[in-house]
Amino acid sequence: MKRRDSLKAIGLATLSTGLLLDGCRPDAAQAPAAAEVMPAKAADEAGRQPHEIARDKKLHAATFFTPHEMATITTLVDIIIPKDEHSGSASEAKVPEFIEFMAKDMPEHQLPLRGGLRWLDLQSATRYGQPFVACTSPQQLELVTKIAYPKKATPDMRAGVAFFNRMRDLTASGFFSSKMGMADIGYVGNSPNRWAGVPADVLKQYGMEQA
Repeated sequence: MKRRDSLKAIGLATLSTGLLLDGCRPDAAQAPAAAEVMPAKAADEAGRQPHEIARDKKLHAATFFTPHEMATITTLVDIIIPKDEHSGSASEAKVPEFIEFMAKDMPEHQLPLRGGLRWLDLQSATRYGQPFVACTSPQQLELVTKIAYPKKATPDMRAGVAFFNRMRDLTASGFFSSKMGMADIGYVGNSPNRWAGVPADVLKQYGMEQA
């Protein structure tokens, strides 16, 4: 399986799990897709409860990550999902903004993410004498490779592995819930007045082929 295909699976699985869990939390607002992390316009507020609108506006107005942390997140998400022949990079799909929103919407992400970013900078400073974002691309990839494959990681990389797993899940979720990511997987949604009946392979599966 190619890396982008693997990330699609991670993103879709994470989204499905998140939707199920959110369905069990009556007071929780549904996390937005990456393409929806900017404050909603009045036209987009139709059908939503006033407290939902107020809560989202409050979260959008707040800031959690520092500019340096956001720069590091941007570098990381583009390593995880770089631009290719099919679509743009994770940062072009506004995944860093999605992660910023998620950290505010679900505070349990805050300590692991901030701690992981600090861990990454300490490792970079020890190995290369500068923070992660200031390292060269080969240096960044060298360090990421040490934490991107849990089964191959050494015990001293355990904290980095846990951090990178979380970042990879959030990046995949944000990207494949964005307009760009949905186009990448070929999702088109419902198409009114274009239903051509049950697909032939489904009919065959249930022994209902037409004569």
